[in-house]
Amino acid sequence: MFTGIVEETGRVVAFTLQEKAWRLQVSAHTALQGLALGDSVAVNGCCLTAAQIDEQHIYFDVLEETRRLTNFSALEPGAKVNLERSLRFDGKVGGHFVTGHIDGLGTIEVFEPRGNDHYLRVRAPDGGGRYLIHKGSIAIDGISLTIAEVEGDSFAVWLIPHTLEVTNLKGRRAGERVNLEFDLLGKYVEKLLKLRST
Repeated sequence: MFTGIVEETGRVVAFTLQEKAWRLQVSAHTALQGLALGDSVAVNGCCLTAAQIDEQHIYFDVLEETRRLTNFSALEPGAKVNLERSLRFDGKVGGHFVTGHIDGLGTIEVFEPRGNDHYLRVRAPDGGGRYLIHKGSIAIDGISLTIAEVEGDSFAVWLIPHTLEVTNLKGRRAGERVNLEFDLLGKYVEKLLKLRST
């Protein structure tokens, strides 16, 4: 479980196909503090297990299914990725509850400065609009954000300068794909309502 508050942006060192899985090597600093083998780390919002650790890097084994369903397929050496260690029960919850299980890929439609802030509009996968509500929560590449506008399967968020500074969004462009995780509560409510109506 995560909060969607990114701790740092790491850099992809390598992402290669090994005998049993893809191996992702990421350079990190903050995310390494107190990290143990087997711990969960959200990488661009996707929950991965630390399979190997050294003084400057975290290594993850990535399934082909995970690579296919996330924006990991576009990762290359030098790419910035958002990193967050899993939630501790003695810590603060500054965003919203994020599981690290990606619901689908969104496509950036508009990303531009407006005054001192930045406006980001994303098209969710077809049918994703049912999970989007004005002032509700969304995780984009693992970043907990508040939805400001909803129109069908598209939604918009506003980004403060701090969010651009500490995440990988600063380098994003229209047309690029982002990992989306819809609010967990909405998905459970939908499931329960379907079960009650049958």
